[in-house]
Amino acid sequence: MPVMRAMLLDGPRRPLRLADLPEPEPSPGQILIAVTTCAVCRTVLHVANAHRPDRKVPLVRGHAFVGTVAALGTGVTRFGDGDDVGVPWLG
Repeated sequence: MPVMRAMLLDGPRRPLRLADLPEPEPSPGQILIAVTTCAVCRTVLHVANAHRPDRKVPLVRGHAFVGTVAALGTGVTRFGDGDDVGVPWLG
């Protein structure tokens, strides 16, 4: 089974932990992105420092990133395999 490497937050004020997780598959209309660079923003810091206790853990951090399209869900026509993509924090 393919795996992805991710940094997990196990709880407030805990160090991030490197983990191998099952690689997700894109649902219809979605793409799978192989992330090459990910930002650490204020939201990440709020969760890590327990200022946002409503978050479930463990949690893969990072929601503003760039990478390449690794797989396409059915019906995707805007992107192709290997396309460079970026996802802003509202993505």
